[in-house]
Amino acid sequence: MKGIGFINHLINIVIGIVQLILGFRIILKLFGAAETAPFVEWVYNTSDPLLHPFEGIFPSTVLDGTFVIEFSAIFAFLIYTLIGYFLTSLVTGFDRRWNKE
Repeated sequence: MKGIGFINHLINIVIGIVQLILGFRIILKLFGAAETAPFVEWVYNTSDPLLHPFEGIFPSTVLDGTFVIEFSAIFAFLIYTLIGYFLTSLVTGFDRRWNKE
C-alpha cells in the first residue's frame, strides 16, 4: 500500500505543479501582465510546452486590447486535471486488483 500511495502522491505533485504553472499563465494573461517582467517571462516559457498539444483548438479573446482570455490554457488546465484524476484512479484500481488475488 505504501508504494501505491507514493505513486499517487507523486502524480498529485506533478499535476499540482502543472496546474500552478498554467493557473499563473491564465491569471497573468487575463490581467495583461507585462511579458518583459522576469517572472511573467519564466511562466510563459515554462508553460509553453504544456500548451503545445492544445494550440489552435480555441481562439484567445482579447478584451480592451490588453486582457486576454486564453481558452487553450483553460482547456489544458482541465485536461491535465482529468489526466491526474484518471492516473490516480488507475493506480488505485491496479492496487485493489493486485491485492485481491
